[in-house]
Amino acid sequence: MDEPNIRLRVELRTDILLGPGKADLLQGIRETGSIAAAGRRMGMSYKRAWYLIDTLNGAFRDPLVTANKGGRTGGGAQLTPMGDAVLDAYRRMETAATKAVTDDLAQLTGLLKPPV
Repeated sequence: MDEPNIRLRVELRTDILLGPGKADLLQGIRETGSIAAAGRRMGMSYKRAWYLIDTLNGAFRDPLVTANKGGRTGGGAQLTPMGDAVLDAYRRMETAATKAVTDDLAQLTGLLKPPV
């Protein structure tokens, strides 16, 4: 059985959302140094991953991700200090939200029918 959990989605403005997908993409770039590799880890096309990064880069005062073109030199991507700050803040909010609802989530889980 899957453990119950919450998924935090932050609406920074009407047109600017930050949720688990974008956070996981940023995390993937942090860990792999590549937009393509981060997207592949999530089953996402490079085009979709780049679109999401471009959207995030345009939403904040400074870009969250910088990328170098591929080719002979290999390319790559990395989080900027702003990207690190945004991802770290989101992860802290995620942890705090999970802690805040632990008791209620356990109560709700206890009210579920047993699995068939």
